[in-house]
Amino acid sequence: MAKAYRGVLKARINKIYGGDVTIDKCKKLKARPNATPRDKQLCNWFINMQTNRPKSALKKDPKVGTGKKPKGSGRRLYTDENPKDTVSIKFATVADARKTIAKVIRINKPYARKIQILTVLEQRAEVMGKMEQARLARAAKKKLKAQRKNV
Repeated sequence: MAKAYRGVLKARINKIYGGDVTIDKCKKLKARPNATPRDKQLCNWFINMQTNRPKSALKKDPKVGTGKKPKGSGRRLYTDENPKDTVSIKFATVADARKTIAKVIRINKPYARKIQILTVLEQRAEVMGKMEQARLARAAKKKLKAQRKNV
């Protein structure tokens, strides 16, 4: 039944004012001298539906750290929500890659996080054509996997 109301109201407002149904257009339609009781009923229904929505229906920002962000949120996309936790990756030269790999292996992070960091290093190095750095990252991942099996 609600769809029929909405369809009739939308057609009526679109014919008179053009565009989508808004609260302002409904108020204008109700105030017209030739507004029918049905127009007033439909507008009251629409205004009531739009203004009396429960607060939970409105999307809130998720907790910080979930990696998800709704449209229109004040938080910026791809910002590091905990920069103290960040492990910088440097692989411009082979020496830089070796230092980064040594740092990743000795940091106090879970195994999955270490593998993830090394995978990022490997993939970025491959895309940039730095095959030696990518090979070092692959070797480090194999070494980590072997260490994990032995423990």
